[in-house]
Amino acid sequence: MAIHFQTHMILFMIFLMSCKLCIGTTYQPSELCPPMYPVGVPLTKMDIDLLQFAENLEYLEAEYFLYGAFGAGLEEFAPQLNNGGPPPIGARKANLDFLTQRIIEEFAFQEVGHLRALNYTVGLIPKPLLDISPETFATIMNEAFEYELDPPFDPYANSINYMLASYIIPYEGLVGYVGANQFLQGYKAKRLLAGLLGVEAGQDAVIRTYLYERAEELVYPYNHTVAEFTIRISELRNVLARCGIKDEGLFVPRELGAEMRITSNVLSANNESISYARTPEEILRTVYNSGNESIPGGFYPEGANGRIARQYLDY
Repeated sequence: MAIHFQTHMILFMIFLMSCKLCIGTTYQPSELCPPMYPVGVPLTKMDIDLLQFAENLEYLEAEYFLYGAFGAGLEEFAPQLNNGGPPPIGARKANLDFLTQRIIEEFAFQEVGHLRALNYTVGLIPKPLLDISPETFATIMNEAFEYELDPPFDPYANSINYMLASYIIPYEGLVGYVGANQFLQGYKAKRLLAGLLGVEAGQDAVIRTYLYERAEELVYPYNHTVAEFTIRISELRNVLARCGIKDEGLFVPRELGAEMRITSNVLSANNESISYARTPEEILRTVYNSGNESIPGGFYPEGANGRIARQYLDY
């Protein structure tokens, strides 16, 4: 008994000493997370041009999500990032259920953060005039289905309409960042793009998953399912961009599915399950809804801003 008692006492003392050691030991962040020192230049002129081009899409997303969630945009929530830009055309509060409201609120504030990060890294271009009116979305949907929907599609009418309209927007940022990645040279530009791309891809995945769960539901009052809307929108964007298949709906032919084994397509990706990439020209053709980088329209009635976009407009 004495031996067992002594053994227990020794173990108990060791335990107390170890606890004291743990409690008394503090690790400074610098010890566990030493700073990394990248080599090379932080930014190049091309880096700045490419990231400032992306600001056109970030402005679009910020205004669309802020107005959809709160009925007000950058001028209200982050006037220092509005950069003197005009208010968007046709923006309004969407009629969202609780779940969708929370998702869009988060997306909205994420876009504000994106603009802030871009501002202190490469500076902001003037915010372009944006048209996010129901009429603009209705035109896109009519072109996607190749006939006029009756009544005209209204993205702000309800949650499913709003998320279908959202399907149109963050994906352009995603494929644009993937396309720009190979041309970036500076370490600050690469870090920023990687962070922006991660969140854009996340937003797109949330939207697609939300819609996938409702894929077979009819979109009232039209005789088309949620899945049909996504397929038609993706097909239209491929036609407008004029560079083959780089956009896919929620279901695809088996030969376009992952490893050519499935038709389910929660995420849009190529035959190696890698994200598609688009050039600035392809993106302009799509967001202008004109199929031509020199003909503004769609979400940008006066064209996008920044050196890359303006070179196609300033003759």
